[in-house]
Amino acid sequence: MRPSTTRALERLIDTFREATGISVEFEARLGGERLPSEVETTLYRIVQESLTNIAKHAGARRVSVLLLRKQGAVSALVEDDGHGFDPAERARGGIGLDGMRERLTLLEGRFEIESSRTGTSIVAEVPLP
Repeated sequence: MRPSTTRALERLIDTFREATGISVEFEARLGGERLPSEVETTLYRIVQESLTNIAKHAGARRVSVLLLRKQGAVSALVEDDGHGFDPAERARGGIGLDGMRERLTLLEGRFEIESSRTGTSIVAEVPLP
């Protein structure tokens, strides 16, 4: 049996904290029912890629990860306090960002990036059946 999304992300975040020294606040409000496996995998991979990008590029000291199930959808929000980037420039050459968009497109999801000199926010939302 595969671990729940929450448990798998807790492990990922613990490893990230240990490897980078970056503080991470994590909260999951998913309710008791498991998500479809393709949704769980997509959310995990998006958070994983977001953390990888933060470690490589952001210069962040703090990160926040929130998973939230709401009526008809589940979303992941990853925010950091790094120096930000221009999403329009990075969107053309960023394999990781393209991969996140692609994963969400396959599930008819939504992907948004907001970035400034004070940090970056990534929102990934997937509709639920």
